[in-house]
Amino acid sequence: MRTYKLLKDAMFAKMGEAFAPVTLPHTWNAQDGQDGGNDFWRGVGTYQLQLPDPTEGKRQYIEIRGANHVATVWCNGRELGTHKGGFSTFRYELTDAMKKTGNRLEVAVTNAESNIYPQHADFTFFGGLYRDVYFVEVEDTHFDLMKHGSDAVFVSAYSGGTTRVDMFPVNAQGCKIRLELLDGENNCVFDTLVEALPHTYVNTVIAEPHLWHGVEDPYLYSARATLLREEQVLDQITVTYGYRSYRVDAGHGFFLNGKSFPLHGVCRHQDRQDKGWAISREDHLEDATMIYELGANTIRLAHYQHDQYFYDLCDKMGFAVWAEIPYISHHLPGKEAYDVTMSMMTELIAQCYNHPSIIVWGIANEITIYNICEEQYRNLCDLNALVKRLDPSRPTTMAQLARLPITDQQIQITDIQSYNYYHGWYVGTMQDNGPVLDAFHKMHPDRALGVSEYGAENIMLWHSAQPFNHDYTEEYATIYHHEMLKVFETRPWLWATHVWNMFDFAADMRNEGGIKGRNNKGLVTMDRKIKKDAYYVYKAYWSKDPMVYITSRRFRDRAPGERDVRIYTNAPEVTLTINGENVGTLAAKDHMVIFPEVALQAGENTLTATVAGAEDTITLCGVAAHNTEYDLPDLASALQVGNWFSQQEEAEDYGDEGYNAELPMGILLANPRCFEIVKGWIMAKQTLDISTRFKFVSSLSQYRDNGNYNQKPISSMKTTKENYTREDFDLLNKLLRGVKRM
Repeated sequence: MRTYKLLKDAMFAKMGEAFAPVTLPHTWNAQDGQDGGNDFWRGVGTYQLQLPDPTEGKRQYIEIRGANHVATVWCNGRELGTHKGGFSTFRYELTDAMKKTGNRLEVAVTNAESNIYPQHADFTFFGGLYRDVYFVEVEDTHFDLMKHGSDAVFVSAYSGGTTRVDMFPVNAQGCKIRLELLDGENNCVFDTLVEALPHTYVNTVIAEPHLWHGVEDPYLYSARATLLREEQVLDQITVTYGYRSYRVDAGHGFFLNGKSFPLHGVCRHQDRQDKGWAISREDHLEDATMIYELGANTIRLAHYQHDQYFYDLCDKMGFAVWAEIPYISHHLPGKEAYDVTMSMMTELIAQCYNHPSIIVWGIANEITIYNICEEQYRNLCDLNALVKRLDPSRPTTMAQLARLPITDQQIQITDIQSYNYYHGWYVGTMQDNGPVLDAFHKMHPDRALGVSEYGAENIMLWHSAQPFNHDYTEEYATIYHHEMLKVFETRPWLWATHVWNMFDFAADMRNEGGIKGRNNKGLVTMDRKIKKDAYYVYKAYWSKDPMVYITSRRFRDRAPGERDVRIYTNAPEVTLTINGENVGTLAAKDHMVIFPEVALQAGENTLTATVAGAEDTITLCGVAAHNTEYDLPDLASALQVGNWFSQQEEAEDYGDEGYNAELPMGILLANPRCFEIVKGWIMAKQTLDISTRFKFVSSLSQYRDNGNYNQKPISSMKTTKENYTREDFDLLNKLLRGVKRM
């Protein structure tokens, strides 16, 4: 039988430094990857581990479940190999390199810049052995440990009970495989003994299987494959799986087991404050539990393969999962980068094939941010074809940048389509989202469309009774998310919607809204200690348990004109009391009530909202004048922050091959980098008041898309003619020439 030993103790050294003891999992960027400055250390870190003594007659392997980005492994000085890609499990055989005692493993891991994805993205690339490492021993006859990091047992199960199990033993001549299928109560529903071939498969039908039906009924079966030589057990693998069927309808959304099952949920990154990616099973469980309590039924696990334990949790809790690889943001040229995308996809599917929670494979995310080229298009097509060969049972998708035209050939590559829409944050207004979705649906009525990302920065320090886009207040984010839910509720043909993001996460290049090193679009803080107001908007829409929540509780000091009380609930009506006095009962509309300009006494006031089965209480202070501590300092500077990918070092000057300010706005603003340059240029104009600048920025999408404007240069607009100097345009042209024309 095989045995696993978890390796926890290691010696670690950065390049040129002395070794020091660490505990695995480990990352060297736990602190500098979250403090801002875009200067987290990227280089080679080396780990030394003592290995257990080998058992005579057995074979030894090392199993590494995550090492970012590239790892080279040695045993007792013998090089075993190099693995490229930071998110999948990989193994090397140790047997021939092992001594009777005193064995040492060395792993050199690098997250330095290279041609290995991801290299350009809105998150920190934490280096290290950040997932578990195991020493594995098996008999000479065993299920193949070198099958792309998988268990080498693959179950294909369908709602009608049709079942196929593919198994890959090695050195198994003359052996048998006993295959047992067990239901959720551990009753055997199928048992057979077959000859062990290098590729052994069994077909059967289970009568009336209990279906895996998402969060409503996540019922699981297991397949136990036992390798036997006569009566001796040589190896045994048990994998869980589920029976289910699903389809995506372009006109009516997602169906599970023949029933309409609207998918609404969140995206998730795997890092935590002060831990980076080196997180525990308890951390994973807490994340999954928070998402479940929210009422979500789907998770997009962005932007890479996550820990197998989290997929296990999704199986057990019933989340429908979008699993993807980090082919992201910037296409890297050349064969090495291409090969890595193909190997990452192969490993993702091999290692995750049995999870019934996974319903779609994602081949890329916003890959057109920096460039669009034929090599990129071929890479996407080949990835899609690879997925269809490896797993024809699941559809493919990818998350497109919002500015990729809906006429582009890329949206025809995958089976179903999703877009990352940020109207109301990066571009335009939140009211633009509905018309944008409708335009796609009208042009492509036979293409299933989802929303793979949407969100707004949500920093709990800042508050306003009159919030607006890019003020970073908790109030604006709450209103934004409520508006998005209303948009989605009236468009049931969307196959899935995923909030960006469930949790704040590290993005060391960021510095906005007064917070460094972090993307603050989470519904929950990075340390998982505070659920922001927006979290409860979703809970009001999605949760079945009675709930009521008073928003803006951190906006504690309220002056006259700031005393509206906004409450979210899944009940039909809400009663509010202040200091024990009944204010009234209001009917909820779109899961919300607003008690306008309530009467607060000077000093502390106790507010309680009550519905059938739940209540919520907060304290507000009546004050005479607005508390300026709630205002983001230097709001003008904050409003200059564009999309994360515009915060790059100045590019070279492409001269006539670059863009310029005299091009028609339809051409200029169609390029996402030019769009962000123009936005930043407008917001930097300190002699214009903030509201004028913001209004101008909000109009850019209209100028790009509206035929009445898009043939005119930006210099012809009234605001620029009246307020911008020749020096201003010289600066804009310098910036635009740094972007090569598509």
